[in-house]
Formats: sequence, C-alpha cells, structure tokens
Amino acid sequence: MRVAVADIGTNSTRLLVADVAQDGAVVELERHSTVTRLGQGVDASGALHPDAMQRVFDTLATYRERIDALGATATTAVLTSAVRDASNGAEFTTRIREEFGFDARVISGDEEAQLTYLGATSGRPEDAPGPVVVIDIGGGSTEFVVGEGGRILQHASTQAGVVRQAERHVRHDPPRHDELIAVADEVRGIFTTAITADLRAAVTTGIAVAGTATSCAAIAQDLEPYDPERVHGFRLPLATCERLLARLASMDVEERRDVAGLHPDRAPTIVPGVVLLIEAMRAYDLDEVEVSEHDILRGAALQLARA
Repeated sequence: MRVAVADIGTNSTRLLVADVAQDGAVVELERHSTVTRLGQGVDASGALHPDAMQRVFDTLATYRERIDALGATATTAVLTSAVRDASNGAEFTTRIREEFGFDARVISGDEEAQLTYLGATSGRPEDAPGPVVVIDIGGGSTEFVVGEGGRILQHASTQAGVVRQAERHVRHDPPRHDELIAVADEVRGIFTTAITADLRAAVTTGIAVAGTATSCAAIAQDLEPYDPERVHGFRLPLATCERLLARLASMDVEERRDVAGLHPDRAPTIVPGVVLLIEAMRAYDLDEVEVSEHDILRGAALQLARA
C-alpha cells in the first residue's frame, strides 16, 4: 500500500511517501523536511500566527504535488504541539483538510508518543535489550516513551521544546550562559516531574529521534551533504553533545548556518535543542543514545496502512 504522511510540527513540516507491506516492511520513496516554525509566538499569544500558517500552506502545496505524482492511495496529516495549544488550531486543521486533501487530525501528546515509539522501534529485533526509552524533542513538546519489545510501559508528553524554550529564555545571539542555564533548569524540572523513578532506573537503552538528535549526529560526523544512512543508528555520546553545545553556543546564528551537518534553517534553535537533549539523557542516566531516522512519520505510515 502506498501511503503519504505529513507531520505538521511546531518547528518543521515533514513528508514521508512510502510503500508499506502487509508484514510491516516499509520502503521509503521520498522524505522531505521544511522548517516552517508554525509555533512562532504560540507560547506567548496562544494562537497560530498568520505568517506561520502560510509557510505551512506553501509547503503542503509542494508536498501535495509530490504525493499526486507518486500515486499515494492514502494520505494523512498529524498535527502536534503548536496546533494542540493554539486557539485557532481547529480552523487551521480544517483548512488543511479542505485545501490540500489530507485526512488531517490533531493528535494528543499520548498518541504522538505512541506513534513515535511505533516508528522508532519498527525493524528492531524483538530480543533487543530493554527497556528502551524513545526521546522525541520537538518544537513545542518533548515525548518520552518507555517500552520493551512491542509493549509500551510508560509515555509522557512534556511542555518543553526547542521553539518554546528559545522564545521563553534566549534573548541574545550568541545565547548568554545564564540563558542556557535557565533553559536547562526549566526542562530539568519538567522532565523530572514527568518521569517515573522505577522505569527511569530500569531503562538500559535510549533512542533519540527528530531534528535535534539527527542534526547532532550529522554535525558530529561533519556530514556535508546530510546522509541519512550514516545518521540512522549512529551512537551519540553525552560527552559529544556537551562538546557540541559549547561549540554551537559560542557562535552567532549566521556562523551556525555554515556548520557542516546542520541545516541552515535549524541554526536558530539548535542550541536550546542540544540543551534539551543533554537534559533528557541525564534524566535517564544515559551515557549515549542511538539516533534514529525512524520516528512519528514511520509510525503514522504503519498505522495508516493497517487501517
């Protein structure tokens, strides 16, 4: 079955077109990611900004052309943190359905976590070490999903994300040390409150998905151009993340745009993103994480094919 999934997040709008077999095997045909910053100002205003919505609409128009050209027979769009939090989120979702032909729906933090876990763990051996925590750092929220095999043991959706925390705390470029400490202190408290102590102690492996983690893996390997095959499965040590934070935080945004492995559009939010990743790893006492290209897009594609 050929499916197309759009993930409309707080920081980026992404597309996956794939063939999904009855046994769950996924063959990716195309994958695209565009930084649209839909969450611009949502934390402060409570509403989606017209300019941010238009950036998403322009991106979806391009994606729709690719979906039609590839002949996908089922399409869906999942909308996450920014739209959940926005007073005009329902209106925005309706426009996506009517103007671009997506079966668009706002998903809860719990469903976001479940789809992310499904995607991140698909293809892993059933006897892989566990329990495992999947860490998904987004623009407006961070999801933690602890599971073993195909069974989810705990999931938590937290109000911590790269756009949200950047808008709350970062006022200077390069960011000041006290601003980064403020980000770290806030998310540490959020993560600690959300995580159950017994499961935290039981976790043996971490899988990190989404743009912050994949960017860190690419930067650590000086990948230019970006190579998803070298990013997927890369083992990213905590010590490497700490070195990356020191390096990236010493640069202004224009300097970060030239860093090998970092997409220029991610330069404004990568520093708070690395802070969140470090605090997430520390919360589970992880010395390293496995970076995965398989995330909510793959999870939603699997779910759509089973429907």
